[in-house]
Amino acid sequence: MKGPTAGMAALALAAGLLTACGSSSDDASGPVEITWWHGQTELQAKVIEELAAEYSKAHPDVKITPAVGSTNVDDMLQKVQAVLAGGKAPDIAYMYGTWMPNLARNPKVYDLAATVKAPGFGWDDFWPSERAVSEVNGKVVGVPALVDNLAVIYNKKLFDAAGLPYPSKDWTWDDFRAAAKKLTGGGVYGTAYPVTGLEDTVWRFWPMIWQQGGSILTPDGKKSAFNTPQAAQALDLWTAMAQQDKSVYLDQNGEKFVPLFQSGKIGMIAAAPYALLDIIDHKISYGVQVLPGYNGNHETVAGPDNWVVFDNGSRRAKAAAEFLTWLTRPEQDARWSLGLGNLPLRKATTALPAYQKFVKDFPGIDVFTANLENAKQARPPLPAYPEFSEKVGNAIAQSLVGGTPAQQSLTKAATEADAVLGRSR
Repeated sequence: MKGPTAGMAALALAAGLLTACGSSSDDASGPVEITWWHGQTELQAKVIEELAAEYSKAHPDVKITPAVGSTNVDDMLQKVQAVLAGGKAPDIAYMYGTWMPNLARNPKVYDLAATVKAPGFGWDDFWPSERAVSEVNGKVVGVPALVDNLAVIYNKKLFDAAGLPYPSKDWTWDDFRAAAKKLTGGGVYGTAYPVTGLEDTVWRFWPMIWQQGGSILTPDGKKSAFNTPQAAQALDLWTAMAQQDKSVYLDQNGEKFVPLFQSGKIGMIAAAPYALLDIIDHKISYGVQVLPGYNGNHETVAGPDNWVVFDNGSRRAKAAAEFLTWLTRPEQDARWSLGLGNLPLRKATTALPAYQKFVKDFPGIDVFTANLENAKQARPPLPAYPEFSEKVGNAIAQSLVGGTPAQQSLTKAATEADAVLGRSR
């Protein structure tokens, strides 16, 4: 999920999607033309053009036509909403995973359940966190287009200068705090936290709840369950680091902490694998380690994005689904995912020689791949999740920036989040 803060307007947009009434075209003869909105630019678009041309050449009855759709994926849902109303929806579009619950309710979104469960697709070869995001109430809303997770990237030079050992696989959150404190000084922060109050704030906090056996929601999904002493203790740790240790760079817009890490001003960041591309370009001596844990649990959070098919008639929908089946096979996955510095979408891809080269080119990327096994849970598949998340994000920001005790912030957030859940039923 390259834009975890995006999609917060999804709830409102979904209402428009539900009422959209585009017409369908289903030509009875001639090549099937599939419009593929990818939302990518430059290098990514070039790879997409190559894959589309190759598939079209091998399948003369199908013409895949790539199009940007939206130059910023953040705007893709809104753009699709607009064209649905005009009856000219793309056949395939790149969509954030956080949009899946809203998209699942739209009858124009093609159910890919039969596609992924067909012999040869290998649905079980995708990591559970990817499948969990794709499947909403039995409907397979999309197939994975990108998968990531959170791990800690650290600056080896700063660790060496501080006389600190590099983080180990079994490190704890207390170890993390101690390291951050020792790294801080001389214009360097030990770590950073984006305090935008949006999803980029929240998805960094959920693993600390899961690691302690906690949940985001009650089992029936009707109430929040994050307001626990364990969660408050976790948030208090970050608050103490920010307010007492002064070891946390609090990023108000969420766009500065990675560049600061690249310039050697931050010792550790919790980041997704795509951050490595720029870090390598900046020639930082870095290492990658799983998130710190509680009681040996190093659970993380994943943010898969999906290819979603829109039903423009059975012939086009079927052709689009068949194309996605081809696109997500290991050989094509290696070209699309690994070629662009992203994690493999499926386990079989790691057995290809291309993956060995990938690990060589991106040191530490294998830690992120292995970390997909620590992505055991998905964020709740709630249409109201964006608003729900915003309440929690505000609470985290209030504690880290303002020093509000965590229990007070989380209690207020739980009350507000329960109201959101109540209105959404």
